[in-house]
Amino acid sequence: MAKEDVLNFEGKVTEVMPDARFRVELDNGHMVVVYTAGKMKKNRIKTLVGDRVTVEMTPYDLDKGRLVFRHKGDSPAPGPRPGGPARPGGPQRRR
Repeated sequence: MAKEDVLNFEGKVTEVMPDARFRVELDNGHMVVVYTAGKMKKNRIKTLVGDRVTVEMTPYDLDKGRLVFRHKGDSPAPGPRPGGPARPGGPQRRR
């Protein structure tokens, strides 16, 4: 299989599963289970429920895919970070 044989689809994350896997509803209504691509893991790109994503799939198995891109702008608004309110003066590094 050559790299040209992949199919790209867009969809929305509906469920976060263990082991960096997600359930994604594609724009055509099909539900697939996808795993996070290595470059997204390496760059620590976080994906949440409701995010718009691009999924790469092989024509041989249309139930699984690889999450290759998280679109900006359509994600849910970030809430307060865990750990309490921010300290005045900005974050401090421990030595």
